[in-house]
Amino acid sequence: MNILVTGAKGFVGTNLCMALKNIAEGKDCRERYQPLLPLTVYEFDINSTQEELSAYCANTDFVFNFAGINRPEDPAEFQKGNYDFLDGLLDLLKHHNNKCTVMLSSSIQASLKGRHENSAYGESKLAGEELLFNYSEDTGATVLVYRFPNLFGKWCRPGYNSAVATFCDAIANEHDYTINDPGVELELLYIDDLVTGMLEALIGNIDRCCFTDAECLPSESGKYCFVPGAYRVTLGVIESFLLGFKSARHDHSVPDVTDGSFSKKLYSTYLSYLNPDDNIYKLKMNVDERGSFTEILHTIDRGQVSVNVSRPGVIKGQHWHNSKWEKFCVVSGEGLIQLRRVGKTQDGEDYPVYEYYVSGNDASIVEMIPGYTHNIINLSDSKDLITVMWCNESFNPNNPDTYYCEV
Repeated sequence: MNILVTGAKGFVGTNLCMALKNIAEGKDCRERYQPLLPLTVYEFDINSTQEELSAYCANTDFVFNFAGINRPEDPAEFQKGNYDFLDGLLDLLKHHNNKCTVMLSSSIQASLKGRHENSAYGESKLAGEELLFNYSEDTGATVLVYRFPNLFGKWCRPGYNSAVATFCDAIANEHDYTINDPGVELELLYIDDLVTGMLEALIGNIDRCCFTDAECLPSESGKYCFVPGAYRVTLGVIESFLLGFKSARHDHSVPDVTDGSFSKKLYSTYLSYLNPDDNIYKLKMNVDERGSFTEILHTIDRGQVSVNVSRPGVIKGQHWHNSKWEKFCVVSGEGLIQLRRVGKTQDGEDYPVYEYYVSGNDASIVEMIPGYTHNIINLSDSKDLITVMWCNESFNPNNPDTYYCEV
């Protein structure tokens, strides 16, 4: 399949082209997209020539038109960059008698309703929509018109057409920014969801809709198309999330990464705006003569992950918990983990000790059970024992739930 992407170097075009190339090169092996192979991607952008565009139009099987102007110095450029380009593209397809499917990246601003009323950008997008619908009637070609909401994700240029990109860049890199009204609500679509929607369109899975003012209403008979999964979030909430992401490095917290959550997608976006020099940051190592203990991260509801280093011959632990439980995984060295239920049997005897030999050469998990005192012993005379430890809750100094008791 031959696919033409206009605006290929822009935010959406770049993400889509990378996804298409992954399929074409066998890096994305998902079964549902294999019918697209063999796949060739024609990339057209501002530095491409009209001769190249004509050649692409002669051979393409599907057009994704993302070319356009968002913030020109002269509003008249909206007409040239949005409507006039589409008009020329359709003329080339007609010239080559190519009735392939054409997708148009329009905008919710084309509704010209509410805060989008009198939008020169919206007017140019609406004119492009009508041009494409008329082209379909004249030629019989299938057309797909998407009125996208605000978009966010990696590789979006800050200070251009995305408030999320602007705030991510400003907060990640400590630039000045202004939010005049934190109560303003945005409809936001994540770039990976958009790309998935475009790949689904290629294999014929298209969600259709109609519009009441600026509201998208799913409808099988709708003349427009949409990508599911948009979020409605205020600027104040976005700022709060981003400030929390920034502070996470200091408190080792991890945001909500529930599948499909806005937080998960916004955090992925935020990370992409970090200066590469800031990708590394220090952790606090609690060091003594026995070795070290370092918290790596903690979550609100999924506990804490730490790394423990035990010097040769050292015994660590020797305590128990009422409600906490832990998982120990030795990743380097040789050790012995011992557990014993606290208290006495009915005969007044200590409960038996259970022993587990652990090695970084044979990874395994040992559970630290509530009500059982436990320790971990480095069996080596010369090498450190390194253990990754997960606890079901982050440490609370006001309620440590940790009680000394030798195994």
